[in-house]
Amino acid sequence: MKFTTILVGSLSLATGISAAPSPADVDQAKASKYISELGKVYQANVLQTVKSNPKTKCTPDKLIRRKEWGSMAKKEQLSYVNAVICLSKTPARTSLDVAPGARSRYDDFIVLHHLKTPFVHGNGRFLGFHRAFVHLYETALREECGYTGGQPYWDWTKSYKDPRTASIFDGSPYSLSGNGKYVPNRAPITSYIGKGLFLDRLPGTGGGCVESGPFTADKFTINLGPFGYNATEDPSVPGDGLGYNPRCLKRDFSTYYSQFSRPTNVTHVLDAADLEEFNANMDHPVRGIHGTGHFQVGGIMYDTFASPSDPAFFAHHAQLDRIWAIWQGQNASARTNQLWGTLTAGNEPPSADVTADTPVELGVLHADYKLGEILSTIDGPHCYIYE
Repeated sequence: MKFTTILVGSLSLATGISAAPSPADVDQAKASKYISELGKVYQANVLQTVKSNPKTKCTPDKLIRRKEWGSMAKKEQLSYVNAVICLSKTPARTSLDVAPGARSRYDDFIVLHHLKTPFVHGNGRFLGFHRAFVHLYETALREECGYTGGQPYWDWTKSYKDPRTASIFDGSPYSLSGNGKYVPNRAPITSYIGKGLFLDRLPGTGGGCVESGPFTADKFTINLGPFGYNATEDPSVPGDGLGYNPRCLKRDFSTYYSQFSRPTNVTHVLDAADLEEFNANMDHPVRGIHGTGHFQVGGIMYDTFASPSDPAFFAHHAQLDRIWAIWQGQNASARTNQLWGTLTAGNEPPSADVTADTPVELGVLHADYKLGEILSTIDGPHCYIYE
């Protein structure tokens, strides 16, 4: 079953009654329903597998349940926020010889992502690495900072018209803070996106330091980055982005880029026949749901290397991981262990295909995995389900 978009001409009715939903809105509502139906198939298959498979260590009572931010109780949201702040106050394990600017356990995650970015983006390691990366972050919050829930995800299909409407960014104590202070008269940011291509990223609705919520400058500090050609601020920073550079969290919500997170863009990804098509649709450099999830937040999320500096990174990547899990869950036997891609970004320079034995290096976060060990959400080190 595939989701098909039917284009219908719009009508303008000059009457005193409420206007009917536009054809585009009807399309998105149908797409949202379709995604929900696929999600239910995925959930049923996961639960059936963990109940019936005696070989797996992942049992129903051990499943960590990952929820959409807006569906969490306020006490769960607050507990998560407090755990992130805790992680940012816990001493780093990264050697200062590796990253002189690393000050916290939170920074450990930024350092790893910074160092591995050229090897885990635009290639066959991308999905598996980020699945393990988010899982290890979730584990640190749970084991080191008293959090008892799962890593929440930000379902940006619900706020694709304007990310400022998402509860995860409402600026309350029960959010990940909101937009940055508006900075007028800014030029586009030119960033390298691979294969000799550069993209001008348009200014959004903020640009300055976040003004409310738990991650304002008095409570949360970014210590590392930005880095080189993806820099969103002065690129002349110490240690090529790994030196100490304390500053506030900035955001620049964009209603231009958020439109690429609409439900029909997700169904386009979920309808992929294989992982190659899935990746091509998800990671398109201009309209893909991966990049535009970053771009609609802006600020440090523009910086591929240092983007985990914004706590929104993990909610965004949990959503991407959820979409991959839903896709896998439609035919788990054929899709769970499916691989695609080479060892280099965009296969430049040309390199070998990844295999189940391809190493995934995780630095101080964890011993290295083989790629084949981290493809399932309910096997190997993982045991979680998306609600």
